Amino acid sequence: MAGILYFIPVPLAEGTTPQQVLPAEVVERMHSLRHFIVENEKTARQFLSASGHPVPIRELTFSVLNKDTPPKDLPSLLQPLQQGTDIGLMSEAGCPGIADPGAALAAVAHHKGIRVAPLIGPSSLLLGLMASGLNGQRFTFLGYLPSDKAERIKTIKGIEFDSRKQQATQLFIETPYRNQHMLEDLVANLQPQTKLCVACNITAQNELIVTKTAAEWKKSPLPDVHKKPTVFLLLAA
Repeated sequence: MAGILYFIPVPLAEGTTPQQVLPAEVVERMHSLRHFIVENEKTARQFLSASGHPVPIRELTFSVLNKDTPPKDLPSLLQPLQQGTDIGLMSEAGCPGIADPGAALAAVAHHKGIRVAPLIGPSSLLLGLMASGLNGQRFTFLGYLPSDKAERIKTIKGIEFDSRKQQATQLFIETPYRNQHMLEDLVANLQPQTKLCVACNITAQNELIVTKTAAEWKKSPLPDVHKKPTVFLLLAA
């Protein structure tokens, strides 16, 4: 019988312990595993150590899956599963498989008939949506917007049009060092009554989740989101 590929969420914010954001059952399941596929081995070792993993970290097995992993290498990562060994997959932050290389591995696992089991934990996208006050019945996650300023502004206007037409919340993220530029472009180019939520450092002590219309954002100093994990959400009137 093939093993199970467990998708293990990890904390979103630095300084947050696994026990603060993960149910005891998830920590217990994680502690039962000896093989892990991770985005960054150093931070994965630190996370497992902080969780109190009962096995010495040096005795655990780690394989790396990141944005640079060639698709041809994915089947080999699943080899222990086909021999009956369970594996835990961890991203760098939040839930693996969402805006994360783990999605491609899950697709290969399904193709091979391997069970993929998601475990409960923090998702910045859902937590941001929950607290935003925007439409939680209909929403779309768009991933990253274009890095070029002109293309980004064009895309923002297209997203706003779609939101108005569908009455759907639009969620997207940005590379942290471009967050401030993204926020400035949103406030400058959205229609006055479009609602914009900025959800920054979710679950951290300095968490910021604020929803205002674009007109209201223009009347006050913008928050500093430079190099801080942030989710942007908008809903056009």
